[in-house]
Amino acid sequence: METTALDLSVTGTLPPHLDGRYLRNGPNPVSPVDPKTHHWFLGTGMVHGVRLRDGKAEWYRNRFVRSADTAKALGEEPRKGAKPHVGWDFPANTNVVVQGGRTFAIVEAGGRPYELTDELDTVGACDFDGTLPGGYTAHPKRDPATGDLHAVSYYWGWGKKVQYTVIGADARVKRIENIEVTGSPMMHDFSLTEHHVVFYDLPCVFDLDPIRDMWPRPFGSLARWNAGMFVGKRATPDPVAAFFTRKVLGSKAPKLPYRWDPSYPARVGVMPRTGTAKDVRWFEVEPCYVFHPLNAYDDGDKVVLDVVRHRKMFDQKLLGPDEGPATLDRWTIDLTAGKVLEERRSDLAQEFPRVDERVVGRRHRYGYAVAFEGTTADSLIRHDLATGTSTTRHFGAGHNVAEFVFVPDAADSAEDRGSLMGFVFDPATGRSDLTILDSQTLETVAAVHLPVRVPAGFHGNWAPTT
Repeated sequence: METTALDLSVTGTLPPHLDGRYLRNGPNPVSPVDPKTHHWFLGTGMVHGVRLRDGKAEWYRNRFVRSADTAKALGEEPRKGAKPHVGWDFPANTNVVVQGGRTFAIVEAGGRPYELTDELDTVGACDFDGTLPGGYTAHPKRDPATGDLHAVSYYWGWGKKVQYTVIGADARVKRIENIEVTGSPMMHDFSLTEHHVVFYDLPCVFDLDPIRDMWPRPFGSLARWNAGMFVGKRATPDPVAAFFTRKVLGSKAPKLPYRWDPSYPARVGVMPRTGTAKDVRWFEVEPCYVFHPLNAYDDGDKVVLDVVRHRKMFDQKLLGPDEGPATLDRWTIDLTAGKVLEERRSDLAQEFPRVDERVVGRRHRYGYAVAFEGTTADSLIRHDLATGTSTTRHFGAGHNVAEFVFVPDAADSAEDRGSLMGFVFDPATGRSDLTILDSQTLETVAAVHLPVRVPAGFHGNWAPTT
């Protein structure tokens, strides 16, 4: 359900300097789904927001993102720019960012962003004022020095390429670079340093089996063989790509069409930010999968990557990430020697890593991640990467902890001096709180009590009032 609640109850004291919106996106199916076949990456986008100002929580809102299919399911007219039956109109359900004073719900795999109002109602599909040639990604990174959004997007219909873009402070694309990769990988995220862009070309790739399953026997195997001669090797014509995207990624698909391929090489690519595609250098790593890097930075002739490493992805478990615990690892790319040193930084099972956004692409000391026990998340981890130690805050059995975002106390405060904020579901009340923690101690500073449960979701950000 969509909910609006005003003048929310707060336990504790909200830091008075917090003036803005906490926003988070996630896949909430607008229509009933079969849990035996539903991949939970494919739910309808729903953005949740809490407005904080002057030590008060003024409102909570949750709104479905009105992609074409969602508007239809709700009995509404399509929003501006929504284009049913094309490859890039599917639920924007993964992240929500603000650029140029505008709010965007975003998703990966070639989906178009959807612009929202400040109060989270859908304006319409967005191509950044005609500057985006196709879809976008769920994981742009803001350069703290320039305010530009850097991103790497993928889409199976592009063939052997991913696309690096830079969006300026005016929310318009100002640079595009097409990067050749091995095939058609699920490149969920990337890394950015002051001087480099890093690409993760890893063995989770477009799965052709759903194409076979669309056709009756024996035509399915022939269709899959024909597609295998084409998909991931060269660009797919737009009408064909649109057809298969609708059929394979649509609501009737049994699973996300990406799967582990042990024959696909695992490697990372490093491109100078001032360079072009021809300047990318590739480095082999042990087979694995990375959804989310924590951060990256340059260290002389080395590039240091802190990543949450999964042993594999979508191999045996096809309805969500459930192939065993993920760990925090450090990969140090020696650009002179042409080698990668892989180290374990934390054995704790974790995901959704975040740092202080002021140090994105710069040397960092601290990081924060959600701790997992299987697919259950009830704790938050604070990493001190200088000492190699970590602190864990347990919220209690039955609680569900979402990604936490760091907000500094002031523009010039220390890297770890600020607040952490995220949604926590409390089984005792059946509702969720926006929980504010002290970033140094992980003790609760305040809890904004919401009238509803916020389901498990993905990513969000703090959008300060400007």
